[in-house]
Amino acid sequence: MKTRPSSLESVTCWRAKFMEAFFSHVLRGTIDVSSDRRLCDQRFSPLLHSSRHVRQLTICNMLQGATELVAEPNRRVLETLASSLHTLKFRHLLFSDVAAQQSLRQLLHQLIHHGAVSQVSLYSWPVPESALFILILTMSAGFWQPGPGGPPCRLCGEASRGRAPSRDEGSLLLGSRRPRRDAAERCAAALMASRRKSEAKQTARATPATRVTRRSTQESLIAGGTDPKRDLHPPATSYEAPGTKRPPSAPATTSSASASSSTSSSKRAPASSVPQPKPLKRFKRAAGKKGARTRQGSGAESEDLYDFVFIVAGEKEDGEEMEIGEVACGALDGSDPSCLGLPALEASQRFRSISTLELFTVPLSTEAALTLCHLLSSWVSLESLTLSYNGLGSNIFRLLDSLRALSGQAGCRLRALHLSDLFSPLPILELTRAIVRALPLLRVLSIRVDHPSQRDNPAVPGNAGPPSHIIGDEEIPENCLEQLEMGFPRGAQPAPLLCSVLKASGSLQQLSLDSATFASPQDFGLVLQTLKEYNLALKRLSFHDMNLADCQSEVLFLLQNLTLQEITFSFCRLFEKRPAQFLPEMVAAMKGNSTLKGLRLPGNRLGNAGLLALADVFSEDSSSSLCQLDISSNCIKPDGLLEFAKRLERWGRGAFGHLRLFQNWLDQDAVTAREAIRRLRATCHVVSDSWDSSQAFADYVSTM
Repeated sequence: MKTRPSSLESVTCWRAKFMEAFFSHVLRGTIDVSSDRRLCDQRFSPLLHSSRHVRQLTICNMLQGATELVAEPNRRVLETLASSLHTLKFRHLLFSDVAAQQSLRQLLHQLIHHGAVSQVSLYSWPVPESALFILILTMSAGFWQPGPGGPPCRLCGEASRGRAPSRDEGSLLLGSRRPRRDAAERCAAALMASRRKSEAKQTARATPATRVTRRSTQESLIAGGTDPKRDLHPPATSYEAPGTKRPPSAPATTSSASASSSTSSSKRAPASSVPQPKPLKRFKRAAGKKGARTRQGSGAESEDLYDFVFIVAGEKEDGEEMEIGEVACGALDGSDPSCLGLPALEASQRFRSISTLELFTVPLSTEAALTLCHLLSSWVSLESLTLSYNGLGSNIFRLLDSLRALSGQAGCRLRALHLSDLFSPLPILELTRAIVRALPLLRVLSIRVDHPSQRDNPAVPGNAGPPSHIIGDEEIPENCLEQLEMGFPRGAQPAPLLCSVLKASGSLQQLSLDSATFASPQDFGLVLQTLKEYNLALKRLSFHDMNLADCQSEVLFLLQNLTLQEITFSFCRLFEKRPAQFLPEMVAAMKGNSTLKGLRLPGNRLGNAGLLALADVFSEDSSSSLCQLDISSNCIKPDGLLEFAKRLERWGRGAFGHLRLFQNWLDQDAVTAREAIRRLRATCHVVSDSWDSSQAFADYVSTM
């Protein structure tokens, strides 16, 4: 099949891996089944035969394979997948028609709600289609309503308690006698109800994009004693009358509300000065494709989805306008979900949901971010959340509010959060403090921001700062963090803020700091002292791309720590200054440390002299128990490696584990390098590569 598995993937069963790849190729049509008489046998189904081995399935482009899987001839295949499939991935999705989305709806219902899928991942979707993205999100969160004209679910019909409501029952959910559900359920109900109506029309004609005006909603996030509903909505709207039934689409009411709001706009409190990022412009679909549906859709669809789900402020302020779909709405403060005007969702519509959600390089519009936040606030089954380069911007405040609401839910299982982005309206340490304060039961937190926030630059006008309830000055309560990974933007970081997080993380076992810069070595020493006093359970410590040339005393302090089991100094310029004096001190500290098991020193220009000095760590008078050593990218030549191997043999040291030698200059003398590796393999497990050292000529010149 000409398929090469990823080198990062550990394959435990190659037969199952082959059958899984075979299933995907047959499903996509990249393998011609008709070319093999055995695969064409009517008594044999290639998809059914290999489906029981499929653990993860990838859907690409225009949802290829979804329609085939839900077809009646493949019913047994789908039933088998429902029990075997654990991970569902979407890659490089493009715009899809109504039929493909209806097939995907049925597929997700069977695999998630009635199946065993526990993880959904989306990769590389530069211009996400809002309707499709919201469909995947709501189905993953356990919400289900059958699409228009679609066949009824056989599994839902078998159990009356698990039956999904029919289309006619949707209006019953608006009754005032129904119990109020939380914001996530109300939002999901409105989204799916409007999607169902729009799909029923299936109109292909395009209408001019409806324009609505936007006013800033950041004021609702600032704790100031103002009523968000009073500030965001006019006094007389249909949403404010309790118990009043309102159909999904009411253009006249919306128009009157807009007129009323425009007359009273001068009496409103001014918007916050916090800068609002420009929303992503929505792209139109390419014309000329059959079955294509415009991004804006019909006017009725716009009224159903946006005018019904989100409360739109109709006045025009500062001349700012945005296309439909980028509507700013009220804050998710969790105080009164009914202010969103969303219908209640019956408990019978809530099915099994996934436990792991990953979004990689999927830009989130205002609409998509609000939907995600609403769903997260009650997604108690979610255990791991990954948001990587989604362009959240100021929506990070809504995300924090939803995570705080989720943490307050009984049975919340969220234990791992991975967050990375190009920019953040909050400095990374303040964002970390806010996350830890919102999720005290979190076990794993990985956070990365590539560029400084505007608040890092006080000269930026209008930098009023985030809401006070987000960053508060109060101390962080004790949390359950066990693993903390932080990737910093350029610029010096305030050590006291980092120390406050470390002091509250008494259970921390692993800490990783990437590209961290401190104002002085004393600040770095303050962080290390905090680790020694407050993080007694710390076992693994990693520093990457940090200039520690002036922090040699702090490095020795770490190497003398008798609680650490693994230390990583990756590209930290350790031996840039005073190598002749520092290396003996470093070796002496390591020889007296009996708890350190692993030392990783890639990219520190160790050279042959430094490698031979490290060999003394394994001498007879050493009490070191080091068993893993990484000396990759350290300008090591074959003759120095051979002498290192001879010293280990002379001291008679037993096998000490793993030795990593990637990207060293071993190609300069291949014969000597092979002899050195042969001798080393009698002592340890050697991992190396065939690297062309001519690529590192500039690095070589700098060390001459």
